Order: sequence, then C-alpha cells, then structure tokens
Amino acid sequence: MFLRLGRLFRTVGREIVVLWYACRNPATPVVFKFAALLLGLYVLSPIDVLPDWLALLGLTDDVALLALGIPALLRLMPEHVLQQARSAADGVISRSRAGSRG
Repeated sequence: MFLRLGRLFRTVGREIVVLWYACRNPATPVVFKFAALLLGLYVLSPIDVLPDWLALLGLTDDVALLALGIPALLRLMPEHVLQQARSAADGVISRSRAGSRG
C-alpha cells in the first residue's frame, strides 16, 4: 500500500500538499472539505472501479481521479484560501528539499 501511495504522491505531489493546507484553512467551505475527503477515501479504498491487482490498469482509475479531481477542487477554491495554501505548501516543500540535501 505504501508503494502505491508513493507512486500517486509523485504524480500529483505538490497539488496534494496545497489541497491539504486548503482543507485545513477555516475559511474553506465545508463542501470542498467533504469533496476532498471523498476523493481521498476513494483513492485509499480497496474497492475500486478497476481492481488494483490488475497490472498497471489497477492504478489507472486512482491516478485519473487524482489528476482530474485535485485541479478541479483547487480551481473552485476561494482565491484567498488558495494563496495561503500555496504559500504554506511551498514552505514545506522547500524545507523538505533542503533537508534531503544535507
């Protein structure tokens, strides 16, 4: 399962962090938080449209849903929430990259 999550994170990594910080913001409407929760539950759920044990095809529905769902949620997010989430995500990502070098 962790290998699966690692592959998915590399695919849409920064956007996941931005969505995480946007959902933690109290100014984010509950509807967006609920939609993000449903998206995360589907990706982590063992019940999929295409079973994960199918070689390569099993991850296709998860990756496609993340690739379409996360940008759609971020596009509909209030602008001030999105700006705050992006700055927080950039700070975390830059710190993690700096820590991995040294």
